[in-house]
Amino acid sequence: MRADVVGWIASLVPVREWHVRVAVDGGDGAGKTWLADELGEALRALGRPVVRVGVDDFHRPRAERYRRGRQSPEGFWLDSFDYARLRSDVLSPFGPGGDGRYRDRAHDLASDELLDPPWRQAPDGAVLVLDGLFLHRDGLAGLWDLSVFIEASDASRFARMASRDGTPDDPDDPANARYLGAHRLYVAACDPASRADVVVDNTEPERLRVVRGRLRGGLE
Repeated sequence: MRADVVGWIASLVPVREWHVRVAVDGGDGAGKTWLADELGEALRALGRPVVRVGVDDFHRPRAERYRRGRQSPEGFWLDSFDYARLRSDVLSPFGPGGDGRYRDRAHDLASDELLDPPWRQAPDGAVLVLDGLFLHRDGLAGLWDLSVFIEASDASRFARMASRDGTPDDPDDPANARYLGAHRLYVAACDPASRADVVVDNTEPERLRVVRGRLRGGLE
């Protein structure tokens, strides 16, 4: 059952007096936000404080994201996110020596407005559960206390994107070239499945399946 897999992943999250950083990575439409939300709830059920943040709230402004062209896969892969703000506002506060003071947003995608929200204080021992694209890229892959990579077929991912965003459901439609191409560039450059602690297949969400992970214990 899906809940069993999510609960097993939660059991792998290290317990520390200070903070823990967990990444939930995968391509567009893979189900990152769903799984990260479920993981957060499973951790809370274990009595652990959780802070949920999404990389989608750390986009760069449109002019920077589209400087290589609106349909450029390279632009999506290389220019989408403000990693400097992500590090300073989220990853460093939850990292070794961090004080737990964080900000969970840097940019509003709809208005293209840069944001300067107030700082928040995470409780001691809080687990940061961060979902988003490209979280096993160079410079980020070594920061996680536990990381998950979600695999799913292109057909299932783009069907979900079509339902969510109104985009074409055919992965090979030219309108999807930016997203499909960027994901393939990321996989070729970083092989995120090999860098993740846990790999799951979410092609069929009701049958979330462990592909690889520590202490698998027969969950497949």
